[in-house]
Amino acid sequence: MFSGRNYELQYLNNYYERDGSQIMVLYGEKNVGKTTLLSRFMADRPGYYYRARSASEREQRFLWGRELKTGTDEEWYPTFTEIFNLIPDAGIDGNIAAGDGSNIHDAAENGTDIHTADIPVRKKVIVIDEFQNIVRAGGGFMGELCAFVRSRKDAPVLVILASSSIGWVENSMITRIGEAAYALSGFFKIRELSFGTLMDFFPRFSMKQCVETYAVLGGVPGFWRHFDDKLDIKENICRYILNKDVFLHEEGLRIVERELRETGVYNTILAAIAAGKHKLNDLYHHTEFSRAKISVYLKNLMELELVEKVFSYDTEGKANTQKGIYRISNHFVHFYFTYIYPHLSSMETLGEKAYYDRYIAPYFGRYVAYYFKQVCREYIEEWNRNGELPVKVDRIGEWVGKTGTIDFVARSENGETILGICNWENLSMDYGDYERLLSCAEKAKLGTEHIYLFSRYRFDERLRKEAGRNKGIKLFGMDAM
Repeated sequence: MFSGRNYELQYLNNYYERDGSQIMVLYGEKNVGKTTLLSRFMADRPGYYYRARSASEREQRFLWGRELKTGTDEEWYPTFTEIFNLIPDAGIDGNIAAGDGSNIHDAAENGTDIHTADIPVRKKVIVIDEFQNIVRAGGGFMGELCAFVRSRKDAPVLVILASSSIGWVENSMITRIGEAAYALSGFFKIRELSFGTLMDFFPRFSMKQCVETYAVLGGVPGFWRHFDDKLDIKENICRYILNKDVFLHEEGLRIVERELRETGVYNTILAAIAAGKHKLNDLYHHTEFSRAKISVYLKNLMELELVEKVFSYDTEGKANTQKGIYRISNHFVHFYFTYIYPHLSSMETLGEKAYYDRYIAPYFGRYVAYYFKQVCREYIEEWNRNGELPVKVDRIGEWVGKTGTIDFVARSENGETILGICNWENLSMDYGDYERLLSCAEKAKLGTEHIYLFSRYRFDERLRKEAGRNKGIKLFGMDAM
């Protein structure tokens, strides 16, 4: 199934239409769907795909040359220029299959609900995947690539340098490639898919099951393929995460280990945040690392988008807010360090279902509640794009107070505000929840003209009567969503 990438596909189509040759960098976290997107984009165009390994520069050139000259046992160590000059005569299917078995079509998912526009073929698309492996190994690649692209005046090419190393692309790449950076036409970041796309991917799931799955897997389609929408969330977690023989079982650790050294320090910090140590001072007392050390490691985790620093929505009531708290932003890493990492000994001795019943089931509702807020916020953003809100929202955030939280604050340029809270755990959202929201709004010095209340279950009678009397209050149960 290929869905949720209409914008990205159109962006690449528009890029392809530009005159002349270009080099662009396309990047995003592993399993987010880059290869599937590129496969669809290249489907109706002449193209060439190469997946770079982590190897020395000499070994990289040897392997690449062997893929291009299939069917020979020649010990050939071509220069990158020699490789690039062979590529225009190479195609996806013939050469990739004869190399290490990687084929971009093999990585693509089935489905044809989106089609590439009919564009006259004018240039060849060259994809070099995980290109950071080549750049890290030596200094000649980018210079020779730029010279090759400049030489293609009569036969332009679009070179897409793809990477799953977000931190390296955003923080180290420009320094590493030097003046070759001037030859880059642009950067394109592939982000996780939306909750709405996840619902389309799992048509048999109820809304509740979709929210639970989103809380565990996030918007990463490479993870979605490991869940089965004919099973409930407990059975999926037991079969496809807790089972020690499956891909996802240790993926939470691998995500951290792929880009970081000193993983013992990072694991300690992540486990502490997952256990509720959200402030720098809390982390300091728990880990006994210096505050300076913790800050450096948190910065690295934030660059990799594994952790985020949450600041309260800026209002006049600043004195009543918390200064800044840290949260794990990667859904699956959050799940792993919340439910698996702290209990690895029991993981070895208990069966999957017994482990789930003891360590996950009692606390899972609280965990999912946090991500239900994200789902509700996504609905607000969609309604805003569609012009379905009473105000045109310019900014959306969260107000994190010392004695309470407003789950989302959506504000227009002229100061009109929509405030909202979300209930997942309790059987009913009651009038007391509404009163607590009003109390937080007073401390934050925010207007209360528009109140949006989301609840997994029902609303109590008094709150429903208040919503009937006050037209600024909107109630949304999961069925309405």
